[in-house]
Amino acid sequence: MIDILQPGMLASVQDLGRPGYRRLGIHPGGALNPLALSTANLLVGNPVGAAGIEITMGACEIRFKTDTRIALGGDDIGATLDGKPVAACWSLPVRAGQILKLGIGAPEAPGQAPRQSMRTYLAVAGGIDVPPVLGSRSTDLKAHFGGHQGRALRRGDRLPLGDAQQAAASVGGPAFGVRSPRWSGLGMHAGDSSSHVTLRVLPGPEFEQFTNAARQALWEHAWRVTPNSNRMGYRLEGAELKRKHGRDMLSHGVVPGTIQVPPSGQPIILLGDAQTTGGYPKIGVVIGADLWKLAQAPLNATLRLEPCTLPDALAAWEEQQRYLDSIRATVAALDWSRATLYRK
Repeated sequence: MIDILQPGMLASVQDLGRPGYRRLGIHPGGALNPLALSTANLLVGNPVGAAGIEITMGACEIRFKTDTRIALGGDDIGATLDGKPVAACWSLPVRAGQILKLGIGAPEAPGQAPRQSMRTYLAVAGGIDVPPVLGSRSTDLKAHFGGHQGRALRRGDRLPLGDAQQAAASVGGPAFGVRSPRWSGLGMHAGDSSSHVTLRVLPGPEFEQFTNAARQALWEHAWRVTPNSNRMGYRLEGAELKRKHGRDMLSHGVVPGTIQVPPSGQPIILLGDAQTTGGYPKIGVVIGADLWKLAQAPLNATLRLEPCTLPDALAAWEEQQRYLDSIRATVAALDWSRATLYRK
């Protein structure tokens, strides 16, 4: 069991989502940064799809009611466990009664001010054991089902943990860590940071319907993430993208990463909680391997979009899977079941 002492701006139970229900108008949802949640889960001995907690912009406080093992995914955000620093992508045992606090950011270098970060993921050995709905424990914040009572977490909430035997075994042994996705490459460009991100984009079905100037602007201009953004989508501000002809379109299916362009000419990149269909033209789609970078981009961050081919997109996905496989190999080399339990 864990107690939510302070949920911060927005915290919710999320796993890798509930695909397969678009025909019913139900979006997949789930963690907006699936790579961060998968990494944290592997580091505590969970399957990648176990439920964890998605924490937005830090300022969260959690107390553990039992001995277990935890890991944080996403950017470093000034986290502490009973006052001692906890880095992202580190796996460590915790004792009953210890308190995890997440700040609002962590300096990129000594002496620098904390950088803004968007999302952090907490994985706990055994996973968050809320009842699954349609095959997933993710919280659908729009339809109010799944997760913990179908809503964002509140102060005073208590969340059950699963597989106590697994958790007891994984408590043994020292803390260990792996390189975070940001420092492992995975498509990062020189100069990229939490506030300046380069995303690889496949041309969309309506790409050719836009003017030459608009298509050129898509790649050459910088785009700002506006404050009018959320789990449904990131609204961007930049050059106006115009179509050659303003004819109406029938609604069509859309997926996370789709870049829609409404009549304003200012693009919207859809995320996990977006609607399942839309009638705006699709100028492009962010490749799946780069969605984690988008999820970590804070409000007012600068985005650069660059063209990508399908073979390159598939290669980027395979590179991401190799990163996760390397974590599996690291954890498999451990034998928590034979380690001495962490004691007070």
